[in-house]
Amino acid sequence: MASTNDTAAATDAATAPDRAPPLIELRAVTRIFTLGGDTVRAVDGASLAIRQGDYCSIMGPSGSGKSSLLNLIALLDRPTSGQYLLNGTDVTHLSDDELAAVRNRTIGFVFQSFHLVPRLTAAQNIELPLLLAGITGRERTERVRSALQALGLTERASHRPAELSGGQRQRVAIARAMIMRPPLLLADEPTGNLDSASGAQVVDILETLQREQQVTLIVVTHDADLGARARRHLTIVDGRIASDTRSA
Repeated sequence: MASTNDTAAATDAATAPDRAPPLIELRAVTRIFTLGGDTVRAVDGASLAIRQGDYCSIMGPSGSGKSSLLNLIALLDRPTSGQYLLNGTDVTHLSDDELAAVRNRTIGFVFQSFHLVPRLTAAQNIELPLLLAGITGRERTERVRSALQALGLTERASHRPAELSGGQRQRVAIARAMIMRPPLLLADEPTGNLDSASGAQVVDILETLQREQQVTLIVVTHDADLGARARRHLTIVDGRIASDTRSA
């Protein structure tokens, strides 16, 4: 009998035979930790293909391996075994410097706790990936100006994170994640620290980016309503992909 993953992959192939190879392809990826003498299979043999422009949610109970899987996709962690192809390139055994370079140009990451640099202003936080990439001053200035304007942050450009609301901090984080125009945007509980109105605004921004720029958006969430908004729904249980379905 075909697995849920096989069925989803076959459906993709049948409905879009002319599409490019997957942006993300995991082949039997496992991540094993040792905690207090116990072996924990945080990700257990995950095989997964996600194409450019898709919108996926990852859900599951606490400790199921959702964030571990996302960290592997984000190149923030390395698999214990298996293979990871990103945009057709095997990134499984790249050096730390090579992984950092790939992350900078390919992946945007939005965290629940924002992870902004406290001493930098909103504009400087957004600019940081451009500095690391060696983008020239004039282009940096223009990109940051455009990002601030697009996310309604122009009036907050010179404010530091402590002077911003939670919703404003998350908008700064989204601007920073997208300033290098990456094809992949990962969001780990992006509304977890926000009130309902700010959370709805952040979700709208993420979905607009996905829709208008054909960004591949992957959201890890405990919020069933947010998870249901995605076109593709992955459920993780005990480190395994227990289900992989698509909305009608």
